[in-house]
Amino acid sequence: MAPLAQPQTQRHRRARPWLILLISTLAQSASAVAIASGAFLIPALSDPAGEYRLSLAAAGTIAAMTTAGLMLTLVLWGTLVDRAGERITLLLGLGTGCVTMFLPLTYRAITGDGIEHAGPTVLAAILLAGGMAAGSSNAASGRLVIGWFPANRRGTAMGFRQMAQPLGVAAAAVSIPVIAQHQGVAAALAVPATFALLAVIATALFVIDPPRPAVTAPEFTTLRQHPYSRSTGLLRVHLVAVLLVIPQFTIWSFSLVWLMSERHWTAFAAGMFVGCIQVLGAAGRLAAGALSDRIGSRTKPIRIIAVLAAITMGGLALADLHDLTLAIVLLAAAGVITVADNGVAFTAAAEIAGPFWGGRVLSIHNTAQNAVAAAVPPVFGAAITGLGFPATFAIAAAFAVLAAPVVPPSIGTRS
Repeated sequence: MAPLAQPQTQRHRRARPWLILLISTLAQSASAVAIASGAFLIPALSDPAGEYRLSLAAAGTIAAMTTAGLMLTLVLWGTLVDRAGERITLLLGLGTGCVTMFLPLTYRAITGDGIEHAGPTVLAAILLAGGMAAGSSNAASGRLVIGWFPANRRGTAMGFRQMAQPLGVAAAAVSIPVIAQHQGVAAALAVPATFALLAVIATALFVIDPPRPAVTAPEFTTLRQHPYSRSTGLLRVHLVAVLLVIPQFTIWSFSLVWLMSERHWTAFAAGMFVGCIQVLGAAGRLAAGALSDRIGSRTKPIRIIAVLAAITMGGLALADLHDLTLAIVLLAAAGVITVADNGVAFTAAAEIAGPFWGGRVLSIHNTAQNAVAAAVPPVFGAAITGLGFPATFAIAAAFAVLAAPVVPPSIGTRS
């Protein structure tokens, strides 16, 4: 066995991988709550009788600051993971996010005034800083899972960790709008701050960085090599994930609108249906990871998911064109299938990257996905306006068709 880079052998023996997985999931959920907080503040920010009384466009711009902050710092946080370790990255990022999101409530408690008196720019800056801090969890929590779980359990563990995003968004959805309406924006921001505080405490008490090969280990030189120079496998995994995020965010962005405008569902019924799809999608990520462990391949499940995504999205387009009830079933199926690849692709990217590049590679992976995901609502919204829902669903299906042959036949793991 190769010697370890850190003189922490006894601590590593005491590490409990499943406990660390739970904390990693909590940390990622805290990140998801922070990023989603901007969107769920829009009703309060645009309320004509509220604290800010902004136009919908202005409220939407401020809400986007959390995502902007995430995009700006993902690679920087990934670099810190590779240089300083997962634990310190989580403590620094989550701690900063906790302090940042608590600032408005603290200011109100000390002065008796709300930050709304300083104008929306101050709130935008706080949300931007909160999003920047939230990016620390993406690479660090993922690297903890890769580092502490063996290959035959890693896909399942990462699938569990990937459930954090929909669960975090669900937690934000049921708390932030209601608190913002009744207690104000400052109180609502205490929700992501509290999640971050809990994650900081758990990280400080229980998280231990996974072992890495020491400089004297035979494989050290190979593992330090640039992962993109070895083969095209890593780039292909990135590209597949980016292509599949397009049908995924088409469903996420427009299923509610489609149910209400085309199927004439009530807002409550449509919201409950979409919420159920999110929960099933989280379970789908776990199932895909477990399948990759069982068959010993990360790429085969991704290819299967790409094919099924193409079939369900194409079927949805045809069913909607003919106004069939089957379209609702296919919408639910597409909502579950199109998110199932996330954890497996994330695991594959980390395994190719290895212990010394995992943070940066996972950050690049997420940055590419988020950049494309951010473009889906305006671009596909325009497509729906000009071409209608069936044609737009068919276009999304085409990206899944393109993804299937891009999946590499296998990957060379360095973890």
